[in-house]
Amino acid sequence: MSDQEDITIEGIIAASKGLIVSCQAYPGEPLRTPEVTARMCQAVVEGGAAAVRVQGVVDITAARQAVTVPVVGLVKYGHSGVYITPSEAHARACALAGASIVAIDATGRERLSGDFASACKAIHDEFPGVAVMADCGSLEDALRAEEAGADLIGTTLAGYTGERPKTDGPDFELIDQVCARITKPIVVEGRIHTVEQLREVFTRPIHAACVGTAITHPTTITRWFNAVI
Repeated sequence: MSDQEDITIEGIIAASKGLIVSCQAYPGEPLRTPEVTARMCQAVVEGGAAAVRVQGVVDITAARQAVTVPVVGLVKYGHSGVYITPSEAHARACALAGASIVAIDATGRERLSGDFASACKAIHDEFPGVAVMADCGSLEDALRAEEAGADLIGTTLAGYTGERPKTDGPDFELIDQVCARITKPIVVEGRIHTVEQLREVFTRPIHAACVGTAITHPTTITRWFNAVI
């Protein structure tokens, strides 16, 4: 999908159906380089990932050049509150870097500037063929995001906004609520740590599931194993 202008939103959404893998490392970690991110994207695509989720404009560009599947791009700014693509400027930067889908915090919390609806409209108006994914933390977030024009609704922020408890695994209660009320494609994301949990998630009428830590964050995976020794 190197020719973004030739790809429709419908085509991008169709191509992202299935397993999305988040390829992200945190600042200061050994794997936090664009080259490693690109290689990680290639590795998970070889394993069958339908799309990849990448943070930061440099990494988005590296991923876009490395794989042909849709790239879900976001920018993290800050460490608390709304820090996933918190402004229209950040959303535009993701699209300009080559993101096929721009992920934006869709909660009702105070943000750097504007709101989710304005950022969603800006992407649709200025970047035809680029989709918008709403990162939600509650059913109310999901309903507002769908009304605002989001192309995909994600459960990414369930348990991280104070509206819902942080469950050990996926927030199945929220997933079921979203599936019952939302008509746009649903992406389940957040604390999918086992194959069994992924299998359970896909018993719901969802479009895709995004797995990150359990596949692409060896530091955390090592800690899980080391904790039982």
